[in-house]
Amino acid sequence: MKNTRNVTVVIGAGSIGQAIARRVSAGKHVVLADLRQENADTAAKVLLDAGFEVTTAVVDVSSRESVQALVQLATTIGEVTAVIHAAGVSPSQAPVSTILRVDLYGTALVLEVFGNVIAEGGSAVVIASQSGHRLPALTPEQNKALATTPVEELLALPMLQADQVSDPLHAYQISKRGNSLRVMAEAVRWGKRGARVNTISPGIIFTPLARDELSGPRGEGYQRMIDLSAAGRGGTPDEVGSVAALLMGPEGTFITGSDFLMDGGVTAAYWYGDLAPQE
Repeated sequence: MKNTRNVTVVIGAGSIGQAIARRVSAGKHVVLADLRQENADTAAKVLLDAGFEVTTAVVDVSSRESVQALVQLATTIGEVTAVIHAAGVSPSQAPVSTILRVDLYGTALVLEVFGNVIAEGGSAVVIASQSGHRLPALTPEQNKALATTPVEELLALPMLQADQVSDPLHAYQISKRGNSLRVMAEAVRWGKRGARVNTISPGIIFTPLARDELSGPRGEGYQRMIDLSAAGRGGTPDEVGSVAALLMGPEGTFITGSDFLMDGGVTAAYWYGDLAPQE
């Protein structure tokens, strides 16, 4: 008998991944993957107690072999109808090379490999960042390179070399800009399978990662972003979950290849308000 179970794959078992999974996975089997087994287990207990079927896995998104093993696990359980990619490292957590390998290459890899198996009618969200919106405009050639360069050649791009990207924040910004560009290009390929993919670019969402940043070397700047934004506060994982539920659900079927900035107005204040860089 054909296995008809629908599977949601969550990569990154943190607060945002969990919040989205809870909104879009009723009646589905959740495969919860994280770099650390203990993180996946902790999140799995919360979801199990909330009534979800859960299988855990360890995945390193910077490893093709690891991501392919996750695809194999998920497709053995059922049809992959939803992918939530919420794994990543922040500028205070890692050096340039790790940020580019995890946040940029890892996302491109996940999009490629899961794009080969996503079910018709399936959808995905990739968590990018408001940081991608604070990078100055790239050239059309750079945009195309980030969007379409084959995954295994991506990190060799001249624009990503050490003489061009020397600061972790710059690496993070270009990675997150690259995520939204990559999703736009992948939406074309996913569309041929009848599936959709979008990015969400959250601002400061109160998660452990955000707390790392608030207590790290950029903490003062983070607090200033919150204080001078239109919303005057940080966001919650559940608010990201609400946007993802729209994008991944029946009301979002006309939306693909798009990026949704939800940052309480921080980017608006950066370009046109009190957060604007001083001349």
